[in-house]
Amino acid sequence: MNIENQYLDLLKDILQNGISKGDRTGTGTLSVFGRQIRHKMSEGFPLLTTKKMAWKQIVTELIWFLRGDTNIKFLLDNDCHIWDGDCYKKYSDYTNKIIEAYEELSIIGSQSEFDKIFKTKDSLEILSKSEFIDKIKNDEQFGSKWGELGPIYGKQWRNWEWNTWPNFVPAYTQNTDQITNLIDDLKTNPDSRRLLVSAWNVGEIENMTLPPCHYGFQVYTRELSKNERTQYYENKFGKLHFIPPSDVLLDEMNVPKRTISLMWSQRSCDVPLGIPFNIASYGLLLEVLAKMVNMIPEELIGNLGDCHIYQNQVDGITEQITRVPYPSPKLHISSSIDFEKSIDELLKEINPQKFEIMDYNYHPTIKIPLSN
Repeated sequence: MNIENQYLDLLKDILQNGISKGDRTGTGTLSVFGRQIRHKMSEGFPLLTTKKMAWKQIVTELIWFLRGDTNIKFLLDNDCHIWDGDCYKKYSDYTNKIIEAYEELSIIGSQSEFDKIFKTKDSLEILSKSEFIDKIKNDEQFGSKWGELGPIYGKQWRNWEWNTWPNFVPAYTQNTDQITNLIDDLKTNPDSRRLLVSAWNVGEIENMTLPPCHYGFQVYTRELSKNERTQYYENKFGKLHFIPPSDVLLDEMNVPKRTISLMWSQRSCDVPLGIPFNIASYGLLLEVLAKMVNMIPEELIGNLGDCHIYQNQVDGITEQITRVPYPSPKLHISSSIDFEKSIDELLKEINPQKFEIMDYNYHPTIKIPLSN
């Protein structure tokens, strides 16, 4: 079944069978637990068509993850606003506490104690969200403090920190670049069952603005048969007049020898808003990894834990499930990208414009609220 039909069935499942649950935002949800979606990449790129998707934002966020970045300045500079709400909530909650503390000290005539406790008043007026975003973009000191989300996805993917305690030697910190290690292992040990990346660093969760919703992914490869390699060659270069290409020719033409699949796991799934982004983002990650190790993308799989619809999203979803999906679009990756480079060198030359969605037919945008 097409992945979008699976997605629409999941929405219907939650509407029909979901139980009412509270949540940290106070909005309330309908929720089911433990679902899976699967997509064959040969059937097209998994970008939903029953509403228009913000493709540039999806690409920008994935590049941001792969950079190991955790400050929203890069996102804002590329007109991506996925994480604005989380940063602004952290800032406004803190500033409200400062204002309340100042007012309490005012009541007892001890405002002078304020500076002793908090060192600085910052501002006793909360910036509007638009003012806040503008200040992060243009005030380096403010942005470095309030644009920071803590050790979230990018930090864990590229710079997981851990301590070791060898025999009576003082503890020291080591850093693991999980993405680089994954790419190296795919090239040298593609049948490994340890081809995975985790964002769920228990020791750093308390320092994250938001613990990871999609907390890990695993990849899997398999060898292509001679017939599969031949079919790939013929699809790309055309037939050789009744003479099947030899193994030598296939190798000379750099025809892949393996397929690669990706399965991600997600604890918390905002199905109307988050899951469509996650599907497309991990689909793109699969395509990028495949290019870097010369494999063919085969299957994308999502293991979904708490699948929920917020109560204020029901009207929008009721509209979406009536829509008939269009065929999945195609992904075109610029030939100017040199995927033989290291991930860090690669990230210096890629931008959202180098990943283009072709033949994308879609239904109109649906305004669905985000709960932070």
